[in-house]
Formats: sequence, structure tokens, C-alpha cells
Amino acid sequence: MKIWVDADACPVVIKDILYKAAERVELQVIFVANQFLRLPPSRWIKFIQVAHGFDVADNEIVKRLIAGDLVITGDIPLAAEAIDKGAYALNHRGEMYTAENIRECLNMRDFMDTLRSSGIETGGPSALSLSDRQIFANHLDKFLNKHEKSG
Repeated sequence: MKIWVDADACPVVIKDILYKAAERVELQVIFVANQFLRLPPSRWIKFIQVAHGFDVADNEIVKRLIAGDLVITGDIPLAAEAIDKGAYALNHRGEMYTAENIRECLNMRDFMDTLRSSGIETGGPSALSLSDRQIFANHLDKFLNKHEKSG
């Protein structure tokens, strides 16, 4: 299993949690972004820089991931593609996307896009709180513990 990180929009605090997790469980964590990232030196942490462009990083992640991998992303279409390939997807607030909830998430995303395109101000997501960070870390640990034991 590998962890793939949609790194362009990944908050720094989430990256820090992932760096520590990579070292702790000795698991490959691959950050994919279209801009250079300075990462801590580690045999477990890798970086793939892709060309600029719409969904280039997402497409690279989907191309490389395999069933059982984990994708860290706030991008719901990327999460849906990961799930379709038998992978797992976790967002920055600790919500695990699943085959059961991803269609509802996609529908809500599309609905909000429709509202915004019609001129209705929907506001953006709130800032990542300390509680959100802890929830993410807890869900990541729970996932890693479960999958470390099973595979």
C-alpha cells in the first residue's frame, strides 16, 4: 500500500501529519503537485512534479495508484476515481470517502457549482481547525492500523 497526496491544495499541517506517519509506519507517501515542494529527507517520502494544467496531478495519481492504496485529497472527483479503482480516499478534515457516500458527495459538489455559476454566493470552506487536524490524524491512524494488520 502507498499513500498518494494531492499536494497542490493540501494544507501544510496535513502534510506534517503525513510526514510523521510515513516515518512511524515506514510507508511510502508520494506527494504529487505541479509546483515544487520542499519535503523532509526520508526514504519513505517521495515527490512527483507534474506539468501545470487542469487535473494534471489528479490524472497522474489515478494513473499510478492501485487497489488498496490511500489517496489524500479534498477533490471529490479524484476521490471518486480512486474508489472506482479499488483505492481509498480521505479528505483533509478526516472524512473517508466510500463507495456508499461518494455519489452523494459528487451530487452536492455539482449542486454547489450550479449555485455559484448562477451568481449565488455560497462561501468557501472554513479554515482547518485544531479539531479538524486531530480528526484527520485519528482517522489516518485508524486506517493505517487496520490496513497494516490486514495487509
